[in-house]
Amino acid sequence: MDNPFQIITDTFAPKYRVNLSIQRLDGSIMLTLSDEDGVVAKRMISAEQRNDPQRLKRLVQSVQFGIAIEQGHSAIEILAVMTDGDSHKVLQRPPVNRPPLSAGL
Repeated sequence: MDNPFQIITDTFAPKYRVNLSIQRLDGSIMLTLSDEDGVVAKRMISAEQRNDPQRLKRLVQSVQFGIAIEQGHSAIEILAVMTDGDSHKVLQRPPVNRPPLSAGL
């Protein structure tokens, strides 16, 4: 398996400052992502999540999903991008003058 710390850093570093710090003796670490405005996301990562490629992938996608929602993306659009396999698109900011998807619901 690839280095989980490198996978996390490679996923988020193009857009955010990545800080990984040891939190507990059980091997849990805290992932903190920040930008020029401050902290964008914080997530505790267990040793089990870190050491299992599928769990690590789901964790990264979960963080991306949370950030994208906070940035104003539509949950439906985010899930569509994630199922297409290009999770780096999730971190892109939404268009500014976009009508809300929920208007027709």
